[in-house]
Order: sequence, then C-alpha cells, then structure tokens
Amino acid sequence: MKNLPKLIITDIDGVWTDGGMFYSTSGEELKKFNTSDSAGVLFCKLLNIPVCIITGENIEIVKRRAEKLKIDYLFMGISDKVKTAEKLILELGIDWEDVAFLGDDINDMELLQKVGTAGVVDNAPQYIKKLATILTVKKGGEGAFREFVESILTKNNKMEEVLNLYSKSKQLNQ
Repeated sequence: MKNLPKLIITDIDGVWTDGGMFYSTSGEELKKFNTSDSAGVLFCKLLNIPVCIITGENIEIVKRRAEKLKIDYLFMGISDKVKTAEKLILELGIDWEDVAFLGDDINDMELLQKVGTAGVVDNAPQYIKKLATILTVKKGGEGAFREFVESILTKNNKMEEVLNLYSKSKQLNQ
C-alpha cells in the first residue's frame, strides 16, 4: 500500500473478539470486546477513513458495538464477504488497492487476497497468516484492530498527525 486506505474493512469474531462465545442460561449469546479497538476506529474517523464490519454473525451485540462506535458500514449475516465488499467499493468509487482488511480465518481468505492491505491477527492459522501484508502481534480480542490501524498509520507517517488531531478532539467513546 502506497497511500492511506480509503476504506478499512474488518471481521468481528476472532478479530475484535477472541472467538469465544458465552451463552447465558436463557440462551443469549455474549461476546467480550476489547475497548482498545475503539481507538483504531477513532483514528480512522479523525483521518476520514470509513470503517466497515463484514461478518457472518447476525446477533444484536455486534450491531450494538458498531452503533456505539459509530461504524460507517455494518453488514451482518454475510456468507460472501467479497461480493458485499465489491458492492461497497463500487458505491464508494474506489479500487481494491484502496482497501485494507483485517481477518482471521478461512471465510476471510478470498477477501484477504483481493485487497491492497491484508491484515491477519496473530492467532490465525498459518495458512491464513501467509496471506498477510500486515501480521498483528496481538491476537484477536486483544486490540488487534487498533494495532492494524496504527501499523497502517505508522507506515504512512500519519501517527503523529492523528495523535495531534485526537488531542484537539478528545472524542474517545469506548
């Protein structure tokens, strides 16, 4: 990637969470999110980079997390992530090279192969890690999305700028 992405797409389970699922006695599914990832979303907002979640999950808790962080695009219950991303890319008038994606598993393989910046979390299988242009040190659920965004910003010499913008705005909403 030669420039900042014009869109950052992310998976949820195994990326923003550790992939674990908790069930209450009433059958409600619960997930644990790492609030550190919200800074990655904020950094994107400060630089006007839209964030998109594309996930096979279709549960209320993912929607609530996306709403709290004011995620630009949310697609849930998706089995064909490439098709969904392609529609959004066309709508935004950008190219695959302008897209960064962070994933972790076999349902992310095809999208990882198409984007300009392919991010993979540390706890992904080795055959998924081989697709990465950015491999996070952190595992899913440990702030890997934030690390991915910071890595992109650092490679593009934008970390200082975004930290200055944050100092002026102070808008972290975890």
